[in-house]
Amino acid sequence: MGKLLAICISEKKGTQKREVPSAILREEHGIVGDAHAGKWHRQVSLLSFEKIEDFRKRGAKIDFGAFGENLVVEGYDLKSVPVGSCFRIGDCLLELSQIGKACHSHCEIYRQMGDCIMPREGVFTEVLRGGEIRPGDSVELIPADPDRPFSAAVITLSDRASREEYEDLSGPLIQEMLEEAGFLVRERLLLPDGRQPLETELKRLSDQRQIELILTTGGTGFSERDLSPEATKAVSEREVPGIGEALRAFSMKITAKAMLSRQTAGIRKKSLIINLPGSPKACREELGFLLPLLPHGLGILRGTESD
Repeated sequence: MGKLLAICISEKKGTQKREVPSAILREEHGIVGDAHAGKWHRQVSLLSFEKIEDFRKRGAKIDFGAFGENLVVEGYDLKSVPVGSCFRIGDCLLELSQIGKACHSHCEIYRQMGDCIMPREGVFTEVLRGGEIRPGDSVELIPADPDRPFSAAVITLSDRASREEYEDLSGPLIQEMLEEAGFLVRERLLLPDGRQPLETELKRLSDQRQIELILTTGGTGFSERDLSPEATKAVSEREVPGIGEALRAFSMKITAKAMLSRQTAGIRKKSLIINLPGSPKACREELGFLLPLLPHGLGILRGTESD
């Protein structure tokens, strides 16, 4: 059992948070009065007291809230807790939604010490059940439900659609099919063609959000800008050639053009990444073929099924 040591808020983003004696958590929003609250997946941030103490031993004179954390929690190595786990604080329930974050502009602590622990040690949560919390409240860790829906993300790669020159039809279609099959689609992104933006998002979705299934659409052909296979291979720790081979074999029964597809699949940590083609018709056919087969493989990655 852990313990809540401090609650910190700030009225404006980019400013250091200050301690408050209590706070109201609002469902699907966050801490009332905090600038980072809202309808997104990083409503309330948590940081381990033990990690703050380790940083102080390096000579840093810092107060609670200096790293931008909302809640200082004693008793857990938070970055080791899997996404999907929950924390019960009083009557409130928070679901862990992200581990760490990218640091786009260094904070004052980084400028003073040459380091900041929040990007690698901080975690983020969504409020499932609201209420009032106070320092001294117990913090109970509730493991993720092994029977929870599989999480998913969809990434459309298109220069023209990202410039709003035409509507993305494949991304919404894939999301609809996944949700009808019982998946929980956490994010749907629209990116320009190219390798680097896709690699960045694949790493974030796998490492920080721990999304279990990531589907890309577009970028699997012969065009110079069709580089989703290269990005997928670059970030994957293990390739899954059977998925690409099966999709091509399936599509070849419909059109001989399927032989020109370079789509691939790979695994990064516990995330399965699969490239799908760009056209809505091809996406519908290939995903319809894949969907009945995916739960078994994802269950193996989750650890709830065996090979």
